[in-house]
Amino acid sequence: MGIFDFLSGEFIDVIHWTDDTRDTMVWRFERQGHEIKYGAKLTVREGQAAVFVHEGQLADVFTPGLYMLETNNMPIMTTLQHWDHGFKSPFKSEVYFVNTTRFNDQKWGTKNPIMARDPEFGPVRLRAFGTYSVKVSDPAKFLLEIVGTDGEFTMDEISFQIRNIIVQEFSRTLAGSGIPVLDMAANTRELGTLVSKQIAPVIAEYGLMLPELYIENISLPPAVEAVMDKRSSMGVIGNLSEYMQFQTAEAMGREGAGAAAMQTGLGAGLGMQIGQQVAGGAGPWGARPQAAAPAPASVAPPPPPVEHVWHLADGGKTTGPFSKASLGRMAADGTLTRDSYVWTAGQDGWKRAEDVAELAQLFTILPPPPPPPPAA
Repeated sequence: MGIFDFLSGEFIDVIHWTDDTRDTMVWRFERQGHEIKYGAKLTVREGQAAVFVHEGQLADVFTPGLYMLETNNMPIMTTLQHWDHGFKSPFKSEVYFVNTTRFNDQKWGTKNPIMARDPEFGPVRLRAFGTYSVKVSDPAKFLLEIVGTDGEFTMDEISFQIRNIIVQEFSRTLAGSGIPVLDMAANTRELGTLVSKQIAPVIAEYGLMLPELYIENISLPPAVEAVMDKRSSMGVIGNLSEYMQFQTAEAMGREGAGAAAMQTGLGAGLGMQIGQQVAGGAGPWGARPQAAAPAPASVAPPPPPVEHVWHLADGGKTTGPFSKASLGRMAADGTLTRDSYVWTAGQDGWKRAEDVAELAQLFTILPPPPPPPPAA
């Protein structure tokens, strides 16, 4: 060390700390031989506290303000030094500046899933994460319990321990809350308050406090979330039978000419089918039908059977729809043959007319083709 460095250390009589790191919690004032002049000026800014440690013992704690280091404002230090009145020699002590502002946006999260018992789904595994802020509430206790003799103590050195405490208390609070999984999103604020109350006495032993604790998300395993999405989709669809009929009608409406007439005919047929389902007590998909009430004395006749309308395919084009009577006339004049492909709502693909039981009878009432003429 040069002579100028030594002299500058001897004449410095202002003790202060300005922090521009945003993560330093404690910083030790570096002084040549830890020697501080009697009557030196100590500046403690807002959001700071200065802790004097003399010969390994915690002496005075100074809150924000400007102090002259004399016997009248250092009672504990005076007792430790055994100063007589008017004794003004330098004294050797360590000065630790403690940052008492909030350290915000600290992350926490569950490393492993939390097992909980849900009243609706039974045993479930949950994960959660969020943010918190931490603040030094008791500089002396924090220095004794956590910092020790570390000359520069940062937030990273204590954040892991705080995260462990949060996760432990959160797991216990969540398991005993009895809140259903589907209602947890609406109760994250209440859960955060409960966890904060449980954590407060634990971290108070370190001289710390948590002004804020936020739960950003509570989630189920991806496989369970996928099943819940499917369940939600089924709830939106409602009656599965009606939904399938609607999809079929839309598909038929996109096939080409005659769509409007075909949809009109299908609409009447589907309406009658839905009416039959309602009369028969068919409820939403997945619900059990209720037992039918006893029939009254006079029972109305059932509705007439639904008449199908048919579509024909010829040369890659479709025509129709045609009623059964129209197909009978077409079979008589030869427009419809046994090998013609037909389709109606509810039928699995195109089929030949003679393979459809309802249309096969149109060809049985006609005489078979004439035999070939005899050979000359």
